[in-house]
Amino acid sequence: MIDFHAHIITEEYISSLKTLGIDPIDVDGFALPKWDEKEHLEFMKEAGIEHTVLSSCTPHLINDDKKMTASIHRKVNISISKICQKYKDKFSFVVSIPLPYIDEAIEEYYYSKEKLNAIGVKLTSNTNGIYLGDPSLDKFMEELNKNHALVIIHPQRAYEYPKNPLPSKVAAIFEYPTDTTRAILNMMAHKIMTRFPNIKFIIPHTGSFLPYMLQRFIGISKILESLNMMENVDLKKEFENLYFDIAGDPEPVALDMLLKVTTENKILYGSDYPHSLKNIIIKKKKHLEENQKYKNLLLKIKENEQIVLK
Repeated sequence: MIDFHAHIITEEYISSLKTLGIDPIDVDGFALPKWDEKEHLEFMKEAGIEHTVLSSCTPHLINDDKKMTASIHRKVNISISKICQKYKDKFSFVVSIPLPYIDEAIEEYYYSKEKLNAIGVKLTSNTNGIYLGDPSLDKFMEELNKNHALVIIHPQRAYEYPKNPLPSKVAAIFEYPTDTTRAILNMMAHKIMTRFPNIKFIIPHTGSFLPYMLQRFIGISKILESLNMMENVDLKKEFENLYFDIAGDPEPVALDMLLKVTTENKILYGSDYPHSLKNIIIKKKKHLEENQKYKNLLLKIKENEQIVLK
């Protein structure tokens, strides 16, 4: 099985956060977990994971100096690439991009693709308040579409953040799925999946709140269209072009909800290691594999992996 949702935390990433004055506890409410390549490989062995597509985690590395932001992304991407080259059969990675700086993002994409052997791109739900789907990002999306790119989306807490957030200061509880949902709905409203049909988008955490929001969005969009407040969008078609990883807590509710709005050939495995603890991930994976209800789904996931990486 291939893990499409796992993070790598290199020394270069940690030092870059310090350079930019970004405190993970201040941004997301919790400290970064420790990461070690040998421990990750041991986890994969115990969990029955054959290969992992690594991506950098949040917080996103960005400030108002676009040259510095681009330089830092280059340094971090090179550090990840070196580890992946060392363990080619076990690790590959998707490149971290200095959005919302378009020219720098395009340059980093091609450099990492051609020089560092990145297999795709990691995009955050928003960068400094600019959400995926925003027309200002279309030029970058055109390049990804031209290259039939694989894109792994990961939440980044909202740019405007409540002073006393509920239900917790920890962004992973509510802000992450909320921001993912906000980004994908924005992408659907701007017809990203149908305007750029060659991009393979992977949505994290069993679709976040999308299984609920899809039907609401479809219903309300029809009203808005009739009032000339929104363009006609084939929202079901937009949704059909998305893949979903099952990192987090797919059972007993989330996976069933997701399968009501998508099909088994759009599901991929994700662990969220090392942010999720090794023993808990293995326990959840084992429970999923032993659940007869998902026997066919697990077989389908194997097929889906090869299609996505093709």
